[in-house]
Amino acid sequence: MNQASDYQLFWENSNKMSDTFDVPRVRSDSTSTTATQSTSSRMILRERLAQLLVCLEDLSSDDEANEEVSRTLDEAFYLCGKYTNRESFRLHMVTWNVGTAEPPADVRTLLQLDSQPATDLYVIGLQEVNANPVRYISDLISEDSWSHLLMDTLAPMGYIKVTSVRMQGLLLILFAKQVHLPFIRDIQSTYTRTGLFGYWGNKGGVSVRFSFYGHMLCFLNCHLAAHMNYALQRMDEFEYILDTQDFDMYNTPQVLDHKVVFWFGDLNFRIADHGMHFLRSSISNGRFNLLWNRDQLTMMKKKEAILQEFEEGLLCFKPTYKFDRFSETYDTSGKKRKPAWTDRILWRIKPKAIDTEDENSSTTSSADDEEYPFKVTQNMYTCDVSYGVSDHKPVIGTFNLEMRKKVETPLVALTVEGHWSADEGPTFTYTILENFESSTWDWIGLYKIGFKSASDYSTFAWVKDDEVAANGEVVTVQMSKSELPLPAGDYVLGYYSTNMQTLIAFSPTFQILESQHAVMEGLLPENINGHEK
Repeated sequence: MNQASDYQLFWENSNKMSDTFDVPRVRSDSTSTTATQSTSSRMILRERLAQLLVCLEDLSSDDEANEEVSRTLDEAFYLCGKYTNRESFRLHMVTWNVGTAEPPADVRTLLQLDSQPATDLYVIGLQEVNANPVRYISDLISEDSWSHLLMDTLAPMGYIKVTSVRMQGLLLILFAKQVHLPFIRDIQSTYTRTGLFGYWGNKGGVSVRFSFYGHMLCFLNCHLAAHMNYALQRMDEFEYILDTQDFDMYNTPQVLDHKVVFWFGDLNFRIADHGMHFLRSSISNGRFNLLWNRDQLTMMKKKEAILQEFEEGLLCFKPTYKFDRFSETYDTSGKKRKPAWTDRILWRIKPKAIDTEDENSSTTSSADDEEYPFKVTQNMYTCDVSYGVSDHKPVIGTFNLEMRKKVETPLVALTVEGHWSADEGPTFTYTILENFESSTWDWIGLYKIGFKSASDYSTFAWVKDDEVAANGEVVTVQMSKSELPLPAGDYVLGYYSTNMQTLIAFSPTFQILESQHAVMEGLLPENINGHEK
């Protein structure tokens, strides 16, 4: 093979590689790329680069051009691992002012449980959850009715409630697939009151922050001041919430320190100037664009620097306030409130730090941004007008989170030993794989597949009780057989970290066998596990 044909083959293969990976930016109405597609693309890229290297074997090493090609290929191999080793995760967000109403019978369409690819994270933000004193105290003891409905709907699909935070009527809940829980860490939540000069929590913000495969995310659910003439007060409240919410994290002490912030809720911005007839006519004809330039939040973004850092999808859906309940008709009461996009979902990627002459100034490493990039793409931004329990319609935002994982190893490994049943003593082991703030108050729970949250265990056992286990130490624990379920079923073990306030590891799924002793004693109901009495 001569040198000219080598170069020709090089460029032909380069063009093929370019065709394979020149993927257009995901549009707002398209689906996200899956982790499987990312892995397949990475393998194809490496195969093409290997083929190109073979083509260079016969080239003269003294030729400077050939050396340049070799250097280029070395860089390509580096970039191959750097830019194609990404995975995509689907985030489904909902914001809904529920107007103190009880939840509807079914929220499956709201959660889009049949969507493909399947959702990885659900973040639900509610406002005006019923918070009368008796009800509020009851909800603190157990779960509120909205949380119960969401858990009952999502648990059978494999989603587990990770955490929640509530301030009177404001509620923020995070759900995740079980596979992601070991990599959701450093969970913290806080809240800020802005009602009655900061003394009352009917308005304000609640937030949850956590690291997701090593990337710092923060979700802020707000309910800001109402009425047309209070746009500036809404901005003041938002800035006050950002200034006062603190987290006990050295690298992300405040909301805007996080790599990605999602700001959502009943932000209460209205559509200014237009009369009722023009508003309703534009909405009826689907000409929402005629209203955008008078949307108060859009107008404020032109002059408020902090808002310019946030992105939002196009408002191509009906204004979500104010409706007659159980209808798709805008307010027909005597007040006749003007329709408005009060309920919104925005997001912000942390800007790259700008170097200054102050050597002591705190900046984020640009290498970190380049080596571990994070991309947010909105797939859908809409409302669901079919839900009528409130005078607001729920707003849905789905996103594709594309990232290179910083963390891929769980902190603990759990292994089930032998067969498990209530007839014999069950045994398992756990091993600390990486350093974390473990405690003798940590415990391992037994969870039936389809469990709802960390507290939804069948039984549990404490970890090593005299001292914290060392890294790599295999610790054997025996559970009490008297506390095991009698019927057969599929289960997992989950390691709960008291300091981290979450489940940080799971065993593989295993089966607990039916108790033969219980069968003989007649302790099991008829027709259970296929057994006929």
